[in-house]
Amino acid sequence: MRLLLVEDDNHVAAALSAVLARHGFDVTHARSGEEALQALVPEGAGFGVVLLDLGLPDQDGYEVCGKIRKRTSTPVIMVTARSDVRSRIHGLNLGADDYVVKPYDTGELLARIHAVSRRTVPEDAAGGGDAVLRLGTVHIELPTRRVSVDGSVVQLTRKEFDLLALLAQRPGVVFRREQIISEVWRTSWEGTGRTLEVHVASLRAKLRMPALIETVRGVGYRLVAPAA
Repeated sequence: MRLLLVEDDNHVAAALSAVLARHGFDVTHARSGEEALQALVPEGAGFGVVLLDLGLPDQDGYEVCGKIRKRTSTPVIMVTARSDVRSRIHGLNLGADDYVVKPYDTGELLARIHAVSRRTVPEDAAGGGDAVLRLGTVHIELPTRRVSVDGSVVQLTRKEFDLLALLAQRPGVVFRREQIISEVWRTSWEGTGRTLEVHVASLRAKLRMPALIETVRGVGYRLVAPAA
């Protein structure tokens, strides 16, 4: 996912960009409100989420949020030290999709980024009754959360389905372990690695396709689409 980080403090931006990059994000850094608005031309410029700091050197972050919302429907998460309720309400009323108060937990921020991006998935990708991922003999029905192999339904747990659907939406793409944990379990990597391994093993067994999910040593996993 492409992400626009609007932050005037270069040290803060560098540290956060490094964390986001480790979780699979392609980060563009804007140091001012005007730079952010230019980066979003035309029509959001393909960004999946905007992380917007409110304390910018040229414009108030609230003003920038209002301008972004007039130009694009790209989700905006305000990131600021302003923690009072009135500030949060004002930001949400201007069109922000979420509001994160500094200092924040990185795992929570990642979960919020994934949450707002899921809310804006195009209807033809996730909202209709025909949203089915076909990978050879494996069919994954996203709206009904139904999985079948050769026409036979395979019973999966909620997390098993979420994991399979995540990998199947981008076959061949390597997902980092940290990214999977953040999106499927809504938490950070610490202490959850073994859980991921168990779920991958369970999926391979239930689908009777050990080679479907490939382990990329030292990085993560990817789905290898089977032949039809």
